Order: sequence, then structure tokens, then C-alpha cells
Amino acid sequence: MAERGDHLNKEKFSCCICLDLLTDPVTIPCGHSYCMNCIKHHWDEEDQRRIHSCPQCRKEFIPRPNLEKNIMLSELVEELKKTGLQSPPDDHCYAGPDDVSCDVCTGRKRKAVRSCLSCPASYCRDHLQPHYDVPGLKKHKLVDPSKNLQQRICSRHDEVMKIFCRTDQQCICYLCTMDEHKGHETVPAAAVRAEKQKELQESRQQIQQRIQDQEKDVKLLQQEVIIINVSADKAVEDSEKIFTELIRLLQERSSDVKQQIRSQQETEVSRVKDVQEKLQQEITELKRKDAELEQLSHTEDHNQFLLNYPSLPALSESTHSSSINICPLRHFEDVAAAVSELRDKLQDVLRDTWRNVELAITEALSEPEPKTRAGFLKYSQEMTLNPNTANRFLLLSEGNRKVESNHELQPYSINPDRFSDFFSQILSTESLTGRCYWEAELRGRGVAVAVSNRNISRTEAFGSNDKSWSLYCDLDGYIFHHNHILTPVSGPVSSRIGVYLDHRAGILCFYSISETMTLLHRVQTRFTQPLHAGVGIYYYGSSAEFINLDSQQ
Repeated sequence: MAERGDHLNKEKFSCCICLDLLTDPVTIPCGHSYCMNCIKHHWDEEDQRRIHSCPQCRKEFIPRPNLEKNIMLSELVEELKKTGLQSPPDDHCYAGPDDVSCDVCTGRKRKAVRSCLSCPASYCRDHLQPHYDVPGLKKHKLVDPSKNLQQRICSRHDEVMKIFCRTDQQCICYLCTMDEHKGHETVPAAAVRAEKQKELQESRQQIQQRIQDQEKDVKLLQQEVIIINVSADKAVEDSEKIFTELIRLLQERSSDVKQQIRSQQETEVSRVKDVQEKLQQEITELKRKDAELEQLSHTEDHNQFLLNYPSLPALSESTHSSSINICPLRHFEDVAAAVSELRDKLQDVLRDTWRNVELAITEALSEPEPKTRAGFLKYSQEMTLNPNTANRFLLLSEGNRKVESNHELQPYSINPDRFSDFFSQILSTESLTGRCYWEAELRGRGVAVAVSNRNISRTEAFGSNDKSWSLYCDLDGYIFHHNHILTPVSGPVSSRIGVYLDHRAGILCFYSISETMTLLHRVQTRFTQPLHAGVGIYYYGSSAEFINLDSQQ
């Protein structure tokens, strides 16, 4: 409370012009006090009018009063200075760049607390006080501080604009109703404000309701994110378990094959070694007999030789040679061939079924693909052709929905997005993501309906790269073209082609549209960039037009 009292005391002894403690205080005839230099400077500026006024109460003096120093007030101010209470007001009282400043303050200006439409001017708390004290000023219209006071004052009549002219839809003053707005429908501005306030309130209610609805949608989407994450985590976990089981089964089969081979290896090696050992024994016995025969062959006594010769045993047949069947490096070749055959079969299974796995992943969170033309029309996309991409032999019409090839060059500007003169092609203005469907009516022969990335080469035909997919339509059939590969397509020839794109699922379908809707070609891939519809016209006189499907739904 003491601080509050000190602050009030300081304000009482402050000059309302410089906002500091009074220096050489003087009291003018109306009773208000100022620094002598401050009031002199203020009156010097009013000398040309020869009427001098009080900055606070606006009372006028004729002639200019003489100034005498107020001795008592000067002594009180000196006492305040000695007590150390002469600090200026807090910084928050002064006007900043974004604040409305007081029009009366000199030097550093304070914040305005109110603006007067009658003056018109803006005042700080001190300079506003006369509007509460002086009877004539009490009738003035005070409003919140405004930087645009002049906008509320009529520039012709210098009056506050309190009337609204419905005829010209503008605020005017009461004098305007008597001249340039005479005979117009006019009402008090306050009444129009009440109407607009009601409309504003209704608009706010609609906005707030939409905010509530969208906040609910955000919560639903947050829940969907949680569900997606939980489902994806479970799918990854289950897949890892299945693949782990597959790996375990393969490892078990590998171990079984290895064990069987090693067991058979051991049996065969044991058999071979057994035969080898018996043969070695026979060799030893044969060597012994050979030694005996050699000794006998060296006997010089004929009688002794003939006597010992008949006692030699006859050479018997080998009992093991017939069991030897050597096939070098071919003992287990059949096993390797069988395992290789198993590998090839597994690769075939993976190749054939892996696409199903990919489809299951991409379609896990996608809606089912439409089955009827009415279902496709729900995703209809209005298409227009981008002139900045048009080949110079292409003529656009029907609000850039129709394109025709002719012999004359069109006066298109130079643009890096334009297809070269050798490829009569054009891209759509619309960028395609999500699900969309459109139809094109073809006339003549040699027209391609395509889907392409925006940044494909402008010197290549649609389908001559991995960034575009094209269905070439002729009088006798169709050819699908992608990444330099041409694929003949069978199906009923029709002048109207429908194209369905599910960007997220990586699905692109071309349909023949007549009394029935026939699928011509379906692409399952992965799109990494937004796509654009494309049209290529490779014969003069042929044309293509994107159909407005809204009227057909």
C-alpha cells in the first residue's frame, strides 16, 4: 500500500507534458501546474492563434498569462526529490510500437487508454481526466484506443460517421444524408452493426461447430493411427514368426540331408575299407606265394624242383574284386541335383505367391476396388489439359478439355515443360493422388491414353520409360506400352476409354466403355510420385476429349 501511495504522490507532482516531476513549477489561471519551460514551449506553439489554452482542461486565455514560479509547490517537489521518489513511471505505461500513444504527451509518450471521437484524439490516463471533469467534455464519445480514428470521421464534413448507407454500403455522417446520399436507404450504423453482429455470431457458431466436428475427426484419425500401428506391429510380429518357422524347417531339412549324407558316407567308407583290408590280405598272401615260387624257380636240382612243384597250391579266384564298383565323384551328385530341384521349386512358389503378399500389404487398409461404373464414378476427377506442356501441333478447345492434332504450328510460348515437335503429347493440369477415375472420348486413330510422372523426358513417347504407362488405341485394337515393352491387349474396341487410378495401392486400370464396362489392362506396381493424365495423338486429325462425368452420376 505504501508503494501505491508513493506512486500516487509522484503522479500528483508530475508535469502532464513531460511526465516527470515538476521543474520550476508554475500554476496557470485554471489551477493546473506545469514545468515553466514545458508550458512556455506549449504556448509558444499557440502564439500564431493568439489564444493560449491549458493542455489538460483546454480552457483558453486571452491574452497570454504571465508565469510566476509557485514557491510552495517547488519546495514540495524538492522534498520529494530528497526522499528518492522521483523515479519516472514504469516502462509499461509508455507506448510501444504496437500501442496507441497519447496525442497530448510531449517527449516520450504514454499509452492511450481511450480515444475521443469528438476531439478526435487519443489520451493517456492523465490527459483523459478533463473528459470526466469538464461538463462540456463529458458529452464527448469515448471509445477504446484506436490508431484509425480518422477513418471514423467523415472527410467531407469532419463529423463522426454514425449512419450506414445501404445503397452504397458505406458509413456516412448525418450531413452526408442531405447531399450526395440524399434519397438513399440509410439506417443507424449501430443497427447495421447489430445485424452484422448477429451474422457474425452465427458464422462463429458454424465455425465452432465445424471445429468441434473436425476435432472429433482428428480424434478418430488418431485412433485410426493407433489401430494401424497395432495392426502393422502384429503383422510384422506374425510374419517374423512364420519366416522364423520357415527358416527353422529349412534348417532342419538341411540338417537331415547333411546327417543322411554323412551316415551314408560312413557306411560306404566302412564298406570300402573292409574290402580294401581283405584285398590287402590277399595281396600279402599272394606275395608270399610269389616268393615261394621264385625260390623254387632258382632250384638247380631238377629232381628237387619236380618233387616240390606238385605240392604248390593252385591260385584261387579273388573273392572281393567283383564287389568293387568305382564311380569317381558321382556318389552324391543325385543328392545335390535333388536339393537344387527343391530350391527351384521354392523360388517358383515365392515368385508366384509373393505378389499376393505385396497385394495383401497394399490393400490391407484400402477400400475394395469398384465393381460397377457407378462405383467408379464416385471417384470421378475433372480433367483439363495443361497448355504449357502441349506439343506445338496440338490444338486445345472446350476449356482445355479437348485436344486435336493438325498440320499447323500453334503460337505457344517457349516453355521447358512443352513436349518436343516430334511427340504430339500433352499432360493434364491436375496432379493425381489417392483414388480417381476419368474417361476420354477418342476420335480417329493412333490416340494414346496415358498416366505419367510430371518430370518425364519431353523427347520420348509415353510408355518409353519406367515413369509412364500408356494404352495405345487404334481402330483394330490396343497396345499397352511401359518401360519400352509393348504388350498387345485384347478387348472390345470403343471410342471411350476409362482410366482408374489408386495411387496408394499402386493400381492402374484401363477400361473399354460402351454399353458395358470391360477391363482392358490392369497394372499393379508402386507409385512414388504424384501422377498426371496424358494424351498422345499420333495421326493428324485425330482428337481426344476428357468427359465431364459429374452430369452422369
